[in-house]
Amino acid sequence: MEVGLQFGQSDGYLARLKIESELITRIKEAQEHDAELWVILQNLEAGKQSEFRVDEQGVVWCGKRLCVPNDANLRESLLSEAHSSPFSIHPGSTKMYRDLRQNFWWSGMKEDVAKYVAHCLTCQQVKIEHQRASGMLQPLDIPVWKWDDVSMDFVTGLPKTFKKNDTIWVVVDRLTKSAHFLPIQQGFSVSRLADIFTQNIIRLHGTPSSIVSDRDPRFTSHFWKCLQKAYGTKLRFSTAFHPQTDGQSERTIQTLEDMLRACALEWSGNWDEYLCLVEFAYNNSWQASIDMAPFELLYGWKCRAPICWNEVGEKVIEGPELVIITNEKVTIAREKLKEAQTRQKSYADQHRRVLEFKVGEHVFLKVSPCRGVRRFGIKGKLSPRFIGPFEILERVGEVSYRLALPPQLSHVHNVFHVFLLRGYNYHPLHVVSYPLHMIQEDLSYVEEPEAIIDRQERVMRRKSISVC
Repeated sequence: MEVGLQFGQSDGYLARLKIESELITRIKEAQEHDAELWVILQNLEAGKQSEFRVDEQGVVWCGKRLCVPNDANLRESLLSEAHSSPFSIHPGSTKMYRDLRQNFWWSGMKEDVAKYVAHCLTCQQVKIEHQRASGMLQPLDIPVWKWDDVSMDFVTGLPKTFKKNDTIWVVVDRLTKSAHFLPIQQGFSVSRLADIFTQNIIRLHGTPSSIVSDRDPRFTSHFWKCLQKAYGTKLRFSTAFHPQTDGQSERTIQTLEDMLRACALEWSGNWDEYLCLVEFAYNNSWQASIDMAPFELLYGWKCRAPICWNEVGEKVIEGPELVIITNEKVTIAREKLKEAQTRQKSYADQHRRVLEFKVGEHVFLKVSPCRGVRRFGIKGKLSPRFIGPFEILERVGEVSYRLALPPQLSHVHNVFHVFLLRGYNYHPLHVVSYPLHMIQEDLSYVEEPEAIIDRQERVMRRKSISVC
């Protein structure tokens, strides 16, 4: 940098500021020792490479682009400035390459840019993946008999009724698709849930041999495991934070919520008062996956509804015929379920990709901001998308892996679907730091209010009441 002062006739002065980048000087010195550029200069003298030129200072250019020699420190400085400086802020490889190539040239620049961006620790933790979801669909085995394999889940956040119910416990048979919707309170203890399960499920259908559920604390508690062990039931938990495993319950809950919304618009009263009718309507309606109503597969025929009152006469089915019809319906249902699974897998796999890791490799784990209304800042919204890296201990099934989580995450189940994982590209300069103490059991960040910036008051005649 040169600063010159020029005095005028009126005892004033003019300042002249001239800035010369040290980068050109560094590049010029490194060009003198670069073998590739030396070959280019030889060809240039022979008139073989007309796109290159040498200016009056002896600096080699490729058109209007400065030729960068094969100097690791020099190229690292350029890549760092073009990627992580306050004037660039971590662009993708394509944008970064397009920006660099306007001013610089070196052999293999595009490959070096892609490699640099791929190994950037910040980009690995915050960038979203614009590609198909990883992990092919893995359907569960088709059950052999009715209510032998069930799935269950909870519908929470419902308005509290007169009986203080605010949750629905959904239990679905994976073969007949028949379901029970049990109104409960979210604060029920594990022992209370076990009593409800015994009175409403085991009393009617016996003890199931397997249960598919999400990793709700009420299912994963020690007491519930011991109770299921006493019943002889094998709990089959879904992979942590991957509810597609329990897709049947999730889809049933969607239908249940739609039916409840319709009832809330047309009927008055609490939702638990007409939940029994919602359950009947669901079980007595045709299901695409089994090509019949759940009651028809469960009992041999659909239950009578007011629309069927015009039917007269009695339909008598002898015992042997009833057994034959029931077995035929079960066989047909299992075939229909197989067809449905095959069809769903073919559709789902069109939008998925195969992603595999090896034991000993390190991966990032996907997390998410805490769900809900955010009124007190944007900390949760701007949290990293991935934390880690963590070592893979073993492969569980086809699309799940067990990770070596630190003690701060001991409350999180350590088996994850490949959809939640991202491969880690190692770099010796990486310094990993993340707020593990802020990670909750559902892999979300804790978001706490920092300040109350506004409030709403209702002004009465003599006083004001705070609304929120």
